[in-house]
Amino acid sequence: MRKASSKNLENEMLINASCGMAYTIALIGGRWKLPILGRLAAGTLRYNEIRKSLPMVSERILILQLRELERDGLIYRKVYPEVPPKTEYRLTPLGVSLRPILKLLSNWGATNRPLAAESVMALS
Repeated sequence: MRKASSKNLENEMLINASCGMAYTIALIGGRWKLPILGRLAAGTLRYNEIRKSLPMVSERILILQLRELERDGLIYRKVYPEVPPKTEYRLTPLGVSLRPILKLLSNWGATNRPLAAESVMALS
């Protein structure tokens, strides 16, 4: 959390206002936002489906990332008034417009990432 008057926040706002790439990264940046968006690009998912497809993410962080994506207008959240509660997520039209970008990012990463064995060796 930053103060509204911080120089850091002011600089971020100026960069995002003047650079489309920086603005895009500000919206989709975060460890779990791209995997969430990638899963939702295939269609509507219930919260538990997203949760099960990303077992490495904590529930707290998943909820935080989903709220940020919703706040930024990239996903819709629909809560059904039933017991137990049912919550579904899907891309908004703005989120759908990211599909080609997500595909390009995925293809670039698949082509350019080191082989899995080399990655594991580098971490040891």
